[in-house]
Amino acid sequence: MPSMTLSRFLDEVATHRIASRNTADAFIKEMLHYGYAVSTTNPADRRSRPILVAAEALQMFQSWAAIHLLTLDRLDGGARIAAYGAAEDAFARLQTGIAAGLLTNAAIREPQRTFSLFTWLNNGGVIMDWLITSLGEISADGTRYATSIGSIAEISGWIKLSRTHLARKLREAEAMGSMGWTERQDAMWVSAGFVREMIEAQAVKLAVIDAACAFLMPSAKGRRG
Repeated sequence: MPSMTLSRFLDEVATHRIASRNTADAFIKEMLHYGYAVSTTNPADRRSRPILVAAEALQMFQSWAAIHLLTLDRLDGGARIAAYGAAEDAFARLQTGIAAGLLTNAAIREPQRTFSLFTWLNNGGVIMDWLITSLGEISADGTRYATSIGSIAEISGWIKLSRTHLARKLREAEAMGSMGWTERQDAMWVSAGFVREMIEAQAVKLAVIDAACAFLMPSAKGRRG
């Protein structure tokens, strides 16, 4: 795979209509500033400055891949994580397939309904993960789940997000019937429909990863896959 340069990155962003070139350029500068990426030199072309993912960030990506492969294995009894660990270049090859799948999947690129409110919010994915981990029992009519979240301040303080901005998004979700507060205003509830949205989003992501893995390591897939 060719080294990634800023110009190549900006071209890919434009091709897939991910963001404006200015936004993409600012993103790379932030990655370099905080050490998630590093700029190198190309002996064959001193004008070219390839950008590499920093070692610490790469370890996070590798762990992310391993977690999802293990999840797929537990769903169908496959051996993806074993094959992944046995091949030295597994991540480099797998990452290419996953990235292509994510970039071209409309359900991931253009989420709908309540899920889209949080996808485009800073730390929105973390908020949705937290909602899932805080779920309690489903109501007798099967329409909503109780959560252990007691206030907006509890969420905003944990993820370092403006309480005002978070409250606005939560009100939008509440207007859609996706979440709300108990009569005593002491706990949040989440609709069963929103929970299904989150589950479906995870299923789509896992399908993309599974497809990439099946192409690179076909023997690792389980019998029920």
